[in-house]
Amino acid sequence: MSLNDTIIADLTAAMKAQDAGRTGTLRMVKAALMNRQIDKGEELTDEEVQKALATLVKQRRDSIESYENAGRTDLAAKEAAEISVIEAYLPQAATDDEIDAAVEAAVAETGGATMKDMGTVMKAAMAHLAGKSADGKAVSDAVKARLQ
Repeated sequence: MSLNDTIIADLTAAMKAQDAGRTGTLRMVKAALMNRQIDKGEELTDEEVQKALATLVKQRRDSIESYENAGRTDLAAKEAAEISVIEAYLPQAATDDEIDAAVEAAVAETGGATMKDMGTVMKAAMAHLAGKSADGKAVSDAVKARLQ
């Protein structure tokens, strides 16, 4: 069963269980995946579905930051609940230690020593973290700390 099919099956189960929060989030996920599928013109692979889900999580994290700055903790909590539902379909997130190890390996591999090499090191570090869900901002921060 593909990841897309799993999400649809879980949406059906959430509707039957009358879980409004989960149903709303999964409907939004399904709509986003359908839009991506229409843009592509064919079925999405599991990897493409994971990228789409990662984008949705990033959007929600950005929204949480904006809501907290505006003092809207109720909306920030709603976004956090949506993140927890979406993250269930993503691979386990990379730990800080795994990110640091990937950055060290990338620096050794590329020979990066200054901030001018950041793009090259970032690309290599993200390649080392393939298969894990890694927050690009966390990786970027680790690369900046290492190259300074």
